[in-house]
Amino acid sequence: ALLIALPLLTVLVDIAALAGGALLLKFYVGMPFEVFFDRAQLAYMSTLLAGLIKAPFMAVAIGVVAVSEGFKVRGSAESLGRHTTTAVVKGIFLVLAVDCFFALFFAAIQF
Repeated sequence: ALLIALPLLTVLVDIAALAGGALLLKFYVGMPFEVFFDRAQLAYMSTLLAGLIKAPFMAVAIGVVAVSEGFKVRGSAESLGRHTTTAVVKGIFLVLAVDCFFALFFAAIQF
């Protein structure tokens, strides 16, 4: 489910960010929407592609951590809370590690 949901969420958030940026520049700076989208088109495509490439890898990292910590939970609410907290911390760390790997990779191939 994460392999499907996270890339879709990435696209949705990218669209929301573009819409928010366009509205902000329209009302605060007076930049027309056409100018904003003309200037953002080139940067948007590479950013969208990078996000869509990274999303499945991050989804796998989050899923593996969540499942491994979920199997460690034993019959109490305290155990559930402890392992949920551990899963969140490990998940954030792995997402940062995957993002660092892709930053190095994209820099190496000059993406």
